[in-house]
Amino acid sequence: MTDRETTELLKRIADALDRIAPEARPPFAVADDADAFVWNAETERLDPVAKVNRVDIALLQGVDLQRDQMLENTRRFAKKLPANNALLWGARGAGKSSLVKAAHAAVNKEIDGSLALVELHREDIPSLPKLLSLLRGSDRRFILFCDDLSFDGQDAAYKSLKAVLEGGVEGRPDNVLFYATSNRRHLMPRDMIENERSTAVNPSEAVEEKVSLSDRFGLWLGFHSCDQQTYFSMIRGYVEAYDLPITEEEWRPMAVEWTVTRGARSGRVAWQFIQDLAGRLGVAL
Repeated sequence: MTDRETTELLKRIADALDRIAPEARPPFAVADDADAFVWNAETERLDPVAKVNRVDIALLQGVDLQRDQMLENTRRFAKKLPANNALLWGARGAGKSSLVKAAHAAVNKEIDGSLALVELHREDIPSLPKLLSLLRGSDRRFILFCDDLSFDGQDAAYKSLKAVLEGGVEGRPDNVLFYATSNRRHLMPRDMIENERSTAVNPSEAVEEKVSLSDRFGLWLGFHSCDQQTYFSMIRGYVEAYDLPITEEEWRPMAVEWTVTRGARSGRVAWQFIQDLAGRLGVAL
């Protein structure tokens, strides 16, 4: 084979390798014109959210203490002061995820877009170390938000989450805070914890392993079912905010009937009632 033939062969091999090689990805960047993102674990990118589904923090009723603590913790983080990871746990529909999104919006309004909210899906927890490594070098500050976080059975993802939150060598980046909501205080069902206690050689150590994840959250905020007066306050706030043409004497019995059909009172039930009421009145929300 001549030198010219060898050169042509090598050129064809190089061209073939270029065709089958994956496309080079652009360097990781965070859009400056977006305040909220969703982490895409498959592409390892942050997808901007054009409009966040949230309510104004003034409309959240019956959670005054939780609201004040969440706002204060978030403000400190936005000002680059020490702040805690937060676990919001308790009754379903009590406003846990609504408070996270509302607090983010309120602090961003106070401190001029200082925070980015990043939603992380429960099934993408194993990719959290990769996400943190990407965010570590950014100039922005991020609140990672995982809604309805819990672990069942033999799910071992909680171990990687524990290390990432506080126990790893690198630790949590200074520009990242983790907020999670859950119906469970220890993020695991009680029967799972009790089973560990009954089958382990050292029961106390087994239980410690399971509940130590929730200990990584320095701020615990409990949410509980609301009473009827608080439920009415929620509805009254929505009626006034959206200027619905109906008197309180008219909507009160309707609201009571609504809770009877749902079998519960909560912020979510109040909002569902308002959506139904606005539809009946022909008012767009």
